[in-house]
Amino acid sequence: MNQKTLIGLGIAAIVAIGAAVALNHSNRPQSGQAEASAYLVPELREHINDVTKVIVTGAEGKVAATLERGANDWTLAEKGGYPADTGKLRAFLLKLAEARRVEQKTSNKEKYALLGVEDVAAKDAKGVQVELDGLARPVVLVVGHSDPRGGTYVREAGQPESWLVSTSLTIDRNGADWLRKDLADISATRVASVEITHADGGKVSIAKHAESDANYTLADVPKGREAGSEFTINGLATALAGLRFDDVVAAKDATPPEQALKARYTTFDGVVVDLTAWEKDGKSYAQFAASLDAAQADKGIATAQAKAKADYDAASAAAEAAKKEGKTDEAVPPAKPASVEDPAKDRETRLAALNKDVADLQARFSGWTYVLPAYKYANINKSMSDLLKPLEDKKAAGAKATKPAKAGAAH
Repeated sequence: MNQKTLIGLGIAAIVAIGAAVALNHSNRPQSGQAEASAYLVPELREHINDVTKVIVTGAEGKVAATLERGANDWTLAEKGGYPADTGKLRAFLLKLAEARRVEQKTSNKEKYALLGVEDVAAKDAKGVQVELDGLARPVVLVVGHSDPRGGTYVREAGQPESWLVSTSLTIDRNGADWLRKDLADISATRVASVEITHADGGKVSIAKHAESDANYTLADVPKGREAGSEFTINGLATALAGLRFDDVVAAKDATPPEQALKARYTTFDGVVVDLTAWEKDGKSYAQFAASLDAAQADKGIATAQAKAKADYDAASAAAEAAKKEGKTDEAVPPAKPASVEDPAKDRETRLAALNKDVADLQARFSGWTYVLPAYKYANINKSMSDLLKPLEDKKAAGAKATKPAKAGAAH
């Protein structure tokens, strides 16, 4: 075979390979070529704030959550219009807005279930349908399984093509998970006293004399008994710290029984939170009410102002002493606090802030019954016996003290 023939065969091979590539390219779905790496929902990117409703639907077409934007906030229709977690919702919409089509997947309806993008009307549908209202066009997506390599399988409802998109889209199927669950956050350091009355009439009361006290004192300890661990007793004051709920029901649909646990938490600055709690069908329910104890508020403000003045006087004295000693760096007089500059106005400002705190709490509490986490209810549902040293310990200690020495023991 001469050189001319070899060159001719080489050219023919190149032409054949080029033709094969061109044929393969022409056989690929044109929509896939055009849409790969495009945004999944392009109209959402600049118009997240235009979304007015988000509907989450699961298997058998059952709606799990209808999130609606009102005049002031987002709410959840399935929970009587209770406020939704807007931070969580916005985070999801932002991720959805950034999702890009990475790779076109099956258009075969029979294979949708493998990706979790089958119609959610199916009884055993694995995906979740998300519908967005308020954009230029309605958007309805079936969000399926996550890909082990990253991303999520998605299909636009009514369209045959399914896609692997760039973003991991996690959607809660439980309506309660879309609620704003922060209920109260009153730290134990603010709590002056806790009073608990059980359905059987049993009472528990703990209190501090001053906010600086390390521990609470258990009142009305029965004769012959001793208060238990400080950790357990102090724990009663932590019930309202970082308090979140599991679920919520309209108060009219979940009313307390006649015999229910009652508790009152009073802070050093006068905020009072009353609760009524009970258990039913394995769940712990509670209703709350907030108010202001005017006398306690006055006492708390007076204490706070006195402390501020004492701190100011001490700092002023230290600055004056430093000045006399020529310590210029330490001789800077402190700024006069509002409680010293104008005590009356400072008191008015503090009282207004307390009233606002109470109003905000009451607005959140009013009209609702909350399902509490089991551990929070257990922290409230403490009886006197739970807070005392066990009798067994005292009996054991007494028996040990009176036990005779064994015969032959060394002395």
